[in-house]
Amino acid sequence: MNDQKGGARRDTEPDLVEPEATIVTSLESVYAQPREKTQKKPYLIVIAGNAVGEVYQIRKDTVILGREPDCDISIRDIGVSRKHAKISKAPSGEIIIEDLGSRNGTFINGEQIARKLLQDGDRIQLGMTTILKFSLSDTLEESFQRRMYESAVRDGLTKVYNRQYFDERLDSEFSYAYRHGIPLSLIMTDLDHFKKINDTYGHPVGDVVLRVVAQTMTRTIRNEDMLSRYGGEEFVVLARNTDSNAIIILAERIRASIQMQSIPVSTGTIRITVSAGCSTLENRNYGNPRQLVQAADEALYIAKKTGRNRVVKAASIESSKTQI
Repeated sequence: MNDQKGGARRDTEPDLVEPEATIVTSLESVYAQPREKTQKKPYLIVIAGNAVGEVYQIRKDTVILGREPDCDISIRDIGVSRKHAKISKAPSGEIIIEDLGSRNGTFINGEQIARKLLQDGDRIQLGMTTILKFSLSDTLEESFQRRMYESAVRDGLTKVYNRQYFDERLDSEFSYAYRHGIPLSLIMTDLDHFKKINDTYGHPVGDVVLRVVAQTMTRTIRNEDMLSRYGGEEFVVLARNTDSNAIIILAERIRASIQMQSIPVSTGTIRITVSAGCSTLENRNYGNPRQLVQAADEALYIAKKTGRNRVVKAASIESSKTQI
């Protein structure tokens, strides 16, 4: 079924991501496995940003975090300074983090710090939206924790981010963009005539369509953009530092790329199209994240109402594509 749950696969599915095998099914099964006592090791787990689920073990006595490629932990975030922060192991075994005079600061559990002793579970924010969780774990716990977090933020069917994670990221991205006066854009898309596809070919084919759309959009957007399944056949792209003109270009590229896809079915192939609505936070024109979403949703409604398979910009309500 495609109501946010994975459906059956078909041999004819094109270029689909294989579902990950379930390694652990319960906490009980994890800790029932015999294992030797091991000393807890320090890890950083990315829980928000471009590499959610990525885990770094702190092996060296000094670890530099920053945007430079030669940093021990290199973070692709324009809000992160080239050399942003340093993590050190004290002779006592304690782990200390120190800000290196970064432009946007280093925050522990929401509080800006210059130097601080890290505790298990602390959340470290660097730059615009990158958040890392400090964890003291053994190898088995670290692997389990990473998989559990990935499953919590990803949509089970399409493997893109889910609605809950989008809502959390939108709040932090909007706050940062509003505070620093930089643009933040949103693309809300909806598959055209998706109900007809489900009714005609069945939900397994509908699931294939959703996966193909998600994969096509993932290939089209930038690494720093975030794609989420907003609900049902709706997907949303959050694009940082992207103005109202650039977001229309990106949305049109997405629309055109999806229109080129063909899905094999028992009677041949089917073509799919999407409609899109775009909104942009510029010069503090929206007061909160909900207004930004509402503007994109209203533009999407206009795109659907005026013929589908087109991109509409919020406020000006100017269609960038007539129906083909």
